[in-house]
Amino acid sequence: MTQHRHEKQTRRDFLKRSLAIPAALLVGPATAALAQQGGLRPTPACGDEGDITPIQTEGPYFRPSSPSRASLLEHGMPGTRMVVTGLVLSTQCTPIRRALLDFWHADERGEYDNVGFRLRGHLFTDENGRYRLETIVPGLYPGRTRHFHVKVQAPNQPVLTTQLYFPDEPWNARDSIFSRDLVMKVEDAGGGKLGRFDFVLDDQLRRNRSRR
Repeated sequence: MTQHRHEKQTRRDFLKRSLAIPAALLVGPATAALAQQGGLRPTPACGDEGDITPIQTEGPYFRPSSPSRASLLEHGMPGTRMVVTGLVLSTQCTPIRRALLDFWHADERGEYDNVGFRLRGHLFTDENGRYRLETIVPGLYPGRTRHFHVKVQAPNQPVLTTQLYFPDEPWNARDSIFSRDLVMKVEDAGGGKLGRFDFVLDDQLRRNRSRR
């Protein structure tokens, strides 16, 4: 058992070093300075018991059929620019290629676009299980702390619906939905913010199918 845990730890550490999203992937006038700040440690880590990314409520404002795009920014859009990066991993620490991530969130005033697709979009992980989203920091929706909504789905697997949170937000302690396990690593950089979160998906269904 000890050796098995050591092997998991070694594999996890290797993934953190080898699959860290390079600074060169952060591009654009609002994100060039963010890249100079270096990488952030991924969270949570795979390979530990109870490491699966928690499920959270979808909320009332999800809209299907969002556009495929890695940047939710639009010309003249107000708000603090932010880049969110990370990995989609299995519980075995295996990067999941072509995993779907569908993001939606409030604008800088805490309002959702329920008519069009402003600040809504989906993207896919690359061959190494990496994703990168360019957007703005969401405002405070009444009664909630600052958050992103996201659905994550490995190919031919169930959808994980969850939310991502910001560290050190005053409203975190007063939000009944808030979870510490879903807090991103966030750094200030070049007038914007750089966030990091790794999703760990339950691959039990995948393993069961492979045994048939």
